[in-house]
Amino acid sequence: MKPLYISIKEKIETDIQEGILESGDRLPSEVVLATEFKVSRETVRSAIRLLEEEGKVYVRHGVGTFVVNPLPKTPNSLEKLMSVTSMIKYAGLEDGEKRERIKVLEPTVEWQDLLQLNEGEEVIIHERIRTANEEPVVFSQNILAESLVNKKMINQGSIGSLFDYLKKECKIDISRATTEIVVPLHTDRNCQKLLIRPETTVLLLKQLHYDYQNRPVLYSLDYFRNDVFKFTVNRTR
Repeated sequence: MKPLYISIKEKIETDIQEGILESGDRLPSEVVLATEFKVSRETVRSAIRLLEEEGKVYVRHGVGTFVVNPLPKTPNSLEKLMSVTSMIKYAGLEDGEKRERIKVLEPTVEWQDLLQLNEGEEVIIHERIRTANEEPVVFSQNILAESLVNKKMINQGSIGSLFDYLKKECKIDISRATTEIVVPLHTDRNCQKLLIRPETTVLLLKQLHYDYQNRPVLYSLDYFRNDVFKFTVNRTR
């Protein structure tokens, strides 16, 4: 079940999309919204805070919260959490994959710490090369707690979007991720899987994904061909 502040955020977003709320309109006060949704003012503040972070409202302290025109987003803007499958499709390319390995392993100390695993708990490692127009464009190594994932994943064929698989088969809905951007060395064996042309460069996104309860669910190492994918970040002051 979604947290209440997410439901409130989505209701306000729907009102904006449907024109019920327009750019420049002031939202009802926290007290009014809390009464309307039967929640605390802190829950309302959490919803407003997310809308503000996404550039959909502007909070003027002591005055009110106003709807604004959102900044334009590029398909691979790092502010928007997207699956690799969605990134490939947004680039107008035909998605494909080559599964390399899926198995159960003892976690490294790093994985155990990131995923908050109990002593003796194992992980499922899912590795694959993603292709676009039959060329390798992404290599992904996904690490998940074995206790959270349906074991039939081990014998699964192509699963497509991992986000969709987790939601449908494991009832896990990925909500957000923290991302570290790294330039891997060309000697990195995973990077080498994508170096098919002399001019090819690679970016590595190390991502820890959380569900709506802020539980760490998935740690991924995603190598992207930088001649295919361009990543942007919208910065505000």
